[in-house]
Amino acid sequence: MMKATRREALAGGIALAATAGLPGNGHAMQDLLDSHDCLGLADLVRKRKVSATELLDAAIARTEALNPKFNFMAQKHYDYARRAIAAGLPQGPFSGVPWLLKDLNTYIAGEVTENGSRLYKGQKAAVTSELVRRIERAGFVIFGKTTTPEFGLTGTTESVLAGPTRNPWNPERIAGGSSGGAAAAVAAGVIPAAHATDGGGSIRIPASACGLFGLKPSRGRVPMGPLRTEGWGGMSVHHAVSRTVRDSAAILDATHGVEPGSRYGAPSPERPYLQEVGRDPGRLRVALMLAPFSGAPVDAQVIEATRAAARLLESLGHDVEEAAPKIDMAAIGASSFALMASSVAADCIDRAKALGIELGPDVVERTTLDFIAIGKSMSAMDYARGNNAYQAAAIAIGQFMQKFDVILSPTLSAPPLPIGRIGLDTGRSMAEWGQEVGAFTAFTGIYNGTGQPSMSLPLAMSQEGLPIGIMATGRYGEEGLLLRLAGQIERAAPWSSRRAPV
Repeated sequence: MMKATRREALAGGIALAATAGLPGNGHAMQDLLDSHDCLGLADLVRKRKVSATELLDAAIARTEALNPKFNFMAQKHYDYARRAIAAGLPQGPFSGVPWLLKDLNTYIAGEVTENGSRLYKGQKAAVTSELVRRIERAGFVIFGKTTTPEFGLTGTTESVLAGPTRNPWNPERIAGGSSGGAAAAVAAGVIPAAHATDGGGSIRIPASACGLFGLKPSRGRVPMGPLRTEGWGGMSVHHAVSRTVRDSAAILDATHGVEPGSRYGAPSPERPYLQEVGRDPGRLRVALMLAPFSGAPVDAQVIEATRAAARLLESLGHDVEEAAPKIDMAAIGASSFALMASSVAADCIDRAKALGIELGPDVVERTTLDFIAIGKSMSAMDYARGNNAYQAAAIAIGQFMQKFDVILSPTLSAPPLPIGRIGLDTGRSMAEWGQEVGAFTAFTGIYNGTGQPSMSLPLAMSQEGLPIGIMATGRYGEEGLLLRLAGQIERAAPWSSRRAPV
């Protein structure tokens, strides 16, 4: 249930705006969004205690009230959502629950997807993503898309197209990226979970910044098509940010599995992921890693929060030892740029050619132009070497994890940064921008290259009242083990009552 301060806030001007025009008791409807996760809301719909239309109207009303402050909405698909309800929803595990997609490479035929870029402004999709089909088969009601930085290229959600997305815990701080709009919407209480993607930390970074649970699945776990079988050379994956572990597990149950034409697929799970959340993880061998592979500095509060998490795991019966695999981070950094820059360059050049325009600062952001220039200068051998470096890292970490079940580390090197520091249009050189964003997100990207599942847990708060996430990473294909551990941690150190002071 909500704290008194939260109830007082709802009784004020935001609540009046957010409940205007709702059927029934508007305040009660808003309370439902605060006190239930997606599975809980679906259960209310199933028992006919609330309707899908009432939940949709409540989520839309809260969006309209809070989006002007936090700027998390890229596209509003309200009419699309109402048509879906009128047509009759599938009887899935989330039937009637409102949902938001990320506005990046995720499509609904006939609706706009802009990828955070003026280069794609107003673009209507010709196809519907397989992931969207699965989300809708599960019963979710899609009513919009959330903001992203241009092409998901940085750890903050700020763009020339949409402006900065702000953190509900402190509007002067970033919500993280590139799924910052999704995380801000969930942290603000619009919905209990939202679609997110992760190509270098983009689920875990905003989950950490906004005090949410965020699981990056294994490579090949969730479909990417039909327009592509992988993103950024296999680094990018889809899933969600959520308030509860069980929602994350159940969403993965509804969306995972190979699709026609998949280049590869992750190993099949032993049982439904939702069943893993309540299972005993057993006695795990945990490697505590306090310094990133790059050697970037880590905030003292983040270090202490990670040590506290290690002590919590020890109290739960796990064996914790300070250890880390040996990785050639210089080669990995070059690999990331090779895979990302070449992909971005190819996409942007092809798009500009199709539109008959020139690429310049009037259509893409300044750091994006740097990415394009780097991508154009790369050879096929550069791409191959980058891919080889990531394969070498995957083998090194795989061998290291023969001894350990989980790697425990900070998610980010510091609490959420002030807005304006790591956006793509700050005017800073590529080297300066890369150094700062790389230092801030130093722990996350390696596991995109190796393909392992990795999750951020909302276990700590800074002295300034900002969330600090703790990351736990498992072996490839072992989301089940991570969800067992996450469920155990959530029960031992629950975070559901910790909400942003919206």
